[in-house]
Amino acid sequence: METRIQELRKVNKVSQAELAEALGVTRQTIISLEKGRYNASLELAHKIAKYFGMTIEEIFIFDEA
Repeated sequence: METRIQELRKVNKVSQAELAEALGVTRQTIISLEKGRYNASLELAHKIAKYFGMTIEEIFIFDEA
């Protein structure tokens, strides 16, 4: 699944480590999310959206195909 996490991190000047700590996950999880190798759980997607003040749909790009 494609996400806007890396873009949002850069715009907000947040490192992978800082985001991981704020969300209670590892830096490796953030890397995997940004590369599309890992799909966030609903709980984690909600935490990410809340962190950036956005909706889940604004951060995660769902491919319905």
